[in-house]
Formats: sequence, structure tokens, C-alpha cells
Amino acid sequence: MIRFGMIGTGKIAEKFWQANRYGKDFELTAVYSRTLERARQFGFQKGQLQYFDDLEAFANSDCIDAVYVASPNCCHYEQVMTLLKAGKHVLCEKPMASNLKEAQEMFAEAEKQKLILLEGMRSIYAPSFQKMIPYMETLGTIRRATLQYCQYSSRYDNYKRGIVENAFKPELSNGALMDIGVYVVSCMIRLFGAPKAIKASGIKLHNGVDGAGTILMEYPDMIGEAIYSKITDSAMPSQIQGEDASMLVQEIENVKDLRIVRKGVVQSIHFEQSDNILNYETQEFIKMIKTGMGWEKSKEITLETMKVLDEARKQLHIVFPADKKPKEKKK
Repeated sequence: MIRFGMIGTGKIAEKFWQANRYGKDFELTAVYSRTLERARQFGFQKGQLQYFDDLEAFANSDCIDAVYVASPNCCHYEQVMTLLKAGKHVLCEKPMASNLKEAQEMFAEAEKQKLILLEGMRSIYAPSFQKMIPYMETLGTIRRATLQYCQYSSRYDNYKRGIVENAFKPELSNGALMDIGVYVVSCMIRLFGAPKAIKASGIKLHNGVDGAGTILMEYPDMIGEAIYSKITDSAMPSQIQGEDASMLVQEIENVKDLRIVRKGVVQSIHFEQSDNILNYETQEFIKMIKTGMGWEKSKEITLETMKVLDEARKQLHIVFPADKKPKEKKK
């Protein structure tokens, strides 16, 4: 049994709890929030838990083996570094860091402490994503992959009324690229590896946050397109085009339905999978803790994804406070 602490009390933290509550190796033992009241509200009827509003006390608690971090993106670096230095394994929501430099330092600390640090990129750990890959091998030489995740944010209506919530605050390292685009970039890298070069274009809103964008990802023998948005919905599936056939993927962030079109003949494939797939990343994380294996590939995907996000932000002139923040000097 791995005893989990949780940082964050929002919707994603609740989804994480609901997905993992019956996991055979999962036990929630502690909750950290900025106030004890919020921590207790979240933990109500979730068991006999300990509550914290002091990060150092939480990190050093002996009732925790590992921590799930679901705080704002800008908080990940400092919180994860504190947890690692206190000897805790960490499963951190995507994006794991505000920039590549932070991610590199976080992984370096995890390796120094001989701990597991995993980015919670739920899409690539879902069984259906793994099952999709063999079907790609039937497409022939792949020449184009257009992966898209466009979801009109429930907070965008408030934004248009002048109420700017956290999801649209660049000072919190948020925006469409970091919250939505990270999924399609990570999936692209998981499927095809790191690109040779990228070209990014996007739509910036009045407060400087990005609302939507496209990243053209250059590969030696194919074209990759990562399309994302928080201000529109997409009616089109993602598409992977091979020389022999094309594959349509209804939801790349949670693969359930595939269609393979080959010379006018359509093959439909359906995978049974829950809408809440946060348990699969947790299972991988626990397996890594118990075996000490499997984290290298995940680390590579996270770092290559952060490289693309950093370059895209550079081209789009999106700067976060974390980019300018001096980090700890290595001893």
C-alpha cells in the first residue's frame, strides 16, 4: 500500500480521488491546502486523514510515502522540490513545470534522492492509447499526424465578462498551450519522438494569455500538427495519415473510437474506457515506485515536451514570471 498525500483541493484533485479511491495499492492519508478549512472540506468523508497548511510539515510527515500535486502550474517547482528533498515520491499534474530549466532541476533532485518523479500525463498511460499504436503500424509509412484537442473552457464566459479566473492567468503559468496544448504535444512525442524543429502560431487574448494555437512539428519524413484551444470546440477528430491508410481518432486525450479508412473501406474500432482515466497514471507511478523501473522513458517524454513548449512560447512571445525567477544554485 502506498500512502498518498495530496496538494490541491480543486476539480482535478477530486477526479484523482474518485479514480483511485478503490485502487488496491492506493491509500489517501493527508491533504495540504493553503488553509486547513479548505483541506478539511476536501477530505470530508474520505477517511481518517491528516490536514496541513504548512508545506514543510506536510512534506516531512511520516504518514506519507508519495504525493499527488494538483496545484497551479506556477507552484509545481517549489512544491515538488520541497517534497523530493523530504524523501517523498511525486506524481505531479501536467505540465510538471513552468519551463524546461525547472523540469531538469526537478528530475535531477529526484535522481539524487533516488525517488520517482512522474508527470501526470493521463492520455499516454491509458490502455486504449497503448492499444491504438499497433493499428498505426497498418497505415504504411506515416506522412502526417494532426493531433488536436480544442475544448471551450467553462471559465471563458467569465473571462469575456471581465472576470479572469486562474485558467486564464499567465502569471500562474496558465493558458491554452500549458493547459491543453501540452496534451497533444506530449502525445505527438510519445508516438513519433522529438521533432527536429517547430513553428508556432497562436491567438493571444487581451491580458496576454494565449487562447488557442497550432504548432507545426518537423520530422525527417513526416509533418506533425499539434492543434489546441480553450476558446473553441473542435468538431473534427485527430488524424494520422499513412501511405496505405488513414486513422481518425475521435479524442486523442482519451482514445475510445478509431476509424481506419483504407481505399474507401472504413474499419471502426471501439475501446471501452472510463471518462475518468487518472487511475492509469497512478498505477504506472506505483509500479515505478515498487520496481524502480520505467521512469526513464517518461522523463524523456516530459523533457522533450517542455522543450517544445518553451520554444513555442518564445515564438509566441509568452513569458511567465517563473522564466525570470532565479533558481537554487547547485552545490
